[in-house]
Amino acid sequence: MKTTFQDLLASGEPVVADGGMGTMLFAQGLTRGESPELWNVTNPEAVRTVHRGYIQAGAQIILTNTFGCNRIRLGLHMLSERTAELNTAAARLARTEADAADHPAAVGGSMGPTGRMLAPLGDLDFDEAVAIFAEQAAALIAGGVDVLWIETMADLEEVRAAVAGCRQVVSDFPVVATMTFDTNGRTMMGVTPEKATEALGELKVLALGANCGNGPDELEQTIARMHTVSPGTILVAKANAGLPHMENGIAVYDATPDSMSSYARRVREQGARIIGACCGSNPDHIRAIAQALKGSIKPM
Repeated sequence: MKTTFQDLLASGEPVVADGGMGTMLFAQGLTRGESPELWNVTNPEAVRTVHRGYIQAGAQIILTNTFGCNRIRLGLHMLSERTAELNTAAARLARTEADAADHPAAVGGSMGPTGRMLAPLGDLDFDEAVAIFAEQAAALIAGGVDVLWIETMADLEEVRAAVAGCRQVVSDFPVVATMTFDTNGRTMMGVTPEKATEALGELKVLALGANCGNGPDELEQTIARMHTVSPGTILVAKANAGLPHMENGIAVYDATPDSMSSYARRVREQGARIIGACCGSNPDHIRAIAQALKGSIKPM
């Protein structure tokens, strides 16, 4: 069923986003140190299975398996020259599953940070960063995404570079941007929710918000602060499935579907419009979120 991101927003109702991609790929055999993005061409059915599972759970937006699919991050796996190929392949996989859904489902092209700090704190030039994000955005658009989804950012300058890169490709293409905040309510670079809301609002993104970080409690506080600053802004909330703890060197998340259901209701009341999950989550968590949002209370 073909839909667009704007179609979903036009309804005025809360929109259910998907959950963690990496978590689900590890469950299917992805090993540590292996590139998840390479699976877009070497194990495409595994990636499609993840998308399908989230759609069947009620997700209305699925994100491509491209979080680390920019030229710099792929370079860690000697895959830089396959940037366009891997992004376009990922977008087509997600597009196929979204179009086959029995309810309206849109595709977001996931764009994560480069992993390098921008000048003057680091050695990555702003214009170089713009070009890197533009390359990824072009490939995602070619593969059929509905919206470019910049996520898990800590540095406002990198967000600005990512948005500029997206608009260099198609000036009016829909863009969403989310940042990640720690237990102190700031990003790694010291950005507060209030500052993020103001800065991202100036970039005219279609929606903004928070993802990853720690657990739902911290993310709920972040969303509440963002809503206070800009009540009319479409806010995105994608929390981890609880606080992680390490078992045999692996991060384990303990949040149950019921607890994520409660999180969805609370974060909706605090102002979030697009609600999903991040690390440690699976389709059971998204199913609980989708059920919780049926007839949910609109924020004040």
